[in-house]
Amino acid sequence: MAKNAAPARSHVLARRETFVSYMFLLPCLVFFVGFVIVPMFMCLFTSFFDYTMTDFNFIGFQNYVEIFQDETFLIALRNTVLIVVVSVPTVCIFSLWVASAIYNRKGAVTSFFRCVFYLPVVTGTVAVTVVWKWMFNQYYGLFNYVLSSTNVIDQNISWLGDKRFAIWCIIMILFTTSIGQPIVLYVSALGNVDTSLVEAAEVDGATSFQCFWKIKWPNIMPTTLYILVITTINSFQCFALIQLLTSGGPMNSTNTIMYYIYDTAFKTNQYGYANAMGIILAIIIAVFSALQFKVTGSSKKD
Repeated sequence: MAKNAAPARSHVLARRETFVSYMFLLPCLVFFVGFVIVPMFMCLFTSFFDYTMTDFNFIGFQNYVEIFQDETFLIALRNTVLIVVVSVPTVCIFSLWVASAIYNRKGAVTSFFRCVFYLPVVTGTVAVTVVWKWMFNQYYGLFNYVLSSTNVIDQNISWLGDKRFAIWCIIMILFTTSIGQPIVLYVSALGNVDTSLVEAAEVDGATSFQCFWKIKWPNIMPTTLYILVITTINSFQCFALIQLLTSGGPMNSTNTIMYYIYDTAFKTNQYGYANAMGIILAIIIAVFSALQFKVTGSSKKD
């Protein structure tokens, strides 16, 4: 009887612990379902409707057809892909280079550099944008002052008002605000690499590059994958910088999909069309993320 009673008590205790666990999770689950899952399904559902402040008419795939005939969307897509293609590799490569240079320094030195590079991450977006807007100012900005003082330029440049330079200014700001977290993650990942493997390779005559490529790089591949995916998502969702600096101008040269979605939904009240663009953006991000998983997975096997 005692043996049968013990399993019964254990099952009761397990059910009780499970119930208590779910009760602790319930507030987060309610928030997640109410503010993430439900809006996702609503976004997908309303993307098949002509949904405005006054109309709610089913139109099938017409929104999706119009998207790829919309010249402004195609420009925004081109700008968004340019931002991703340029910023993601440069952020990852620069972060890895900095982390490799500082991870084996003295603790105080490593901490100092981590704080310096991470500072833009914890600083408010509006504050960072105000500083950069002053630096890019056509009349009293820092860049024009330095370039004019060194006779590099003859007249001041409207960095954010010229379509030749505006998108590259956005990429520069996005780069500086995106490298903090990858550097911290890479420093931690490099510190977790088994030093005995590196020392054994050095004893066998391996160079520093060979030690990095054959030992360190495969060990930090999971961190690299995480950084690639997160940086890609953040680059695709670039919005605050655009809104605060250029509002998509000049001549849509800095317009992105996220800003165009905002502009379509909240300025022209075309919610169904904006939701359709949101679905397209989600698919594009999923495709990019899947490619990154595939590439990093094959690199790890090699």
